[in-house]
Amino acid sequence: MQGDPTSTFYAENAEAYAGRLTEPSRRQLDLFLAKLRAGADILELGCGNGRDSAEMIKRGFHATPTDGTPEMAEEAAKRLGVPVSVLRFEDIDAVEAFDGIWANACLLHVPRAKLGGILERIRLALRPGGLFYASFKAGEAEGHDSLGRFYNYPSKGWLKELYESLSWTSIEIAEEHGTAYDKRPTDWLHVLAARR
Repeated sequence: MQGDPTSTFYAENAEAYAGRLTEPSRRQLDLFLAKLRAGADILELGCGNGRDSAEMIKRGFHATPTDGTPEMAEEAAKRLGVPVSVLRFEDIDAVEAFDGIWANACLLHVPRAKLGGILERIRLALRPGGLFYASFKAGEAEGHDSLGRFYNYPSKGWLKELYESLSWTSIEIAEEHGTAYDKRPTDWLHVLAARR
């Protein structure tokens, strides 16, 4: 996605974006962390300003925050006081290294044709039984929002079929009506799944 309008948006608006959302994604994060052992190793993808990793660290988990945009990784590092690696989804190469992987509102930018391969990389990075959370903006077809960002806009059924085809288990998909950075009404899909 380097050089595309989505990456450009986050690069150019990193400081403003980081300043907008300061509270952790508490409800979904609570559900996720409650299913992990104390002190579990968690990889965060697309950490943005680091607000969720900050909460994980505060609760005693070993969080590894990462973001695909260097400018966003810098903003997160400022907040967390620790280095934040630049990690693009297609470069995930860890094997059985984490108890949990947290991907809040980031995989929704991956083209549908590439999402399966990335979900497989994520599955391999988890230890057996490891837990994975991701959230998506619901829809029926890929497209761009009013800010020019690309979204895969999956339906609940489409996501469920994709996860099942990749040997994920304990798949839970919760639907929620809310809003987003662009302040527009948004139907969210929250997916929790485990590696077999």
